[in-house]
Formats: sequence, structure tokens, C-alpha cells
Amino acid sequence: QMQLVESGGGLVQPGGSLRLSCTPSFILGYNSVGWWRQAPGKKREAVSCTGTTDRETYYLDSVSGRFTIHRDSDKNMVYLQMNNLKPEDTAVYYCAAGPVITPWNEKEYTYWGQGTQVTVSS
Repeated sequence: QMQLVESGGGLVQPGGSLRLSCTPSFILGYNSVGWWRQAPGKKREAVSCTGTTDRETYYLDSVSGRFTIHRDSDKNMVYLQMNNLKPEDTAVYYCAAGPVITPWNEKEYTYWGQGTQVTVSS
């Protein structure tokens, strides 16, 4: 049973910050990891992805400069630091992992978490 558990979501005001955590039930190893999000009525989109280390990363244009992904291989944990949050960031955020080559190709992600709600509102 391969599981990913997200935590750290919640309600914040515009301009606020949150840090999401992803806790796998398995050793990530050579799997790439990523954060995806889905807002009501919209398609799920890739927010940020990274490989075995943080050397190569991908960010959705709309979050670039505000969000930072971090993979701690020693702790087998993945984080997403979200700063200067905007109402448009409101969505369910998912942690995912797999043998990813193309960060935005959803089919390359083998394992998915249940998601954590992030709501940005005044």
C-alpha cells in the first residue's frame, strides 16, 4: 500500500503564507515528486515538481517567485512553501510521485495523496 499524506492546508488571508507537507508511507527513492492543485470546476494543474534532489524544479508560471518546493531525501519528506497567497490559489492541493520526465504530464505520476484544502479569502 503506497500512500502519500498531505497536511498544512487551511484558511488564510490574501498575502498570507502556508507550508504544505507530504508524508509518504514508502521510500520515495528515485521517484520524482510534485504538487498539483484543483479548484472547483477546473482541471487539475501542476503547481511545482522536483526530481531526486532540488536541483531541477518546475513551477507553474502563476506561482513562480511565490512558491518553493523542497524535497528532504534524508527525512523522506516533501514540502511546498507558499507565500503571498492569492484568492486564485484556492484549491485542493495534492502531493504526487512517480517516474516523471515531463512535470505537467499527470499520467506520469503513479502515486497520489488525498489532498489538503487551501482557501485564500478575506
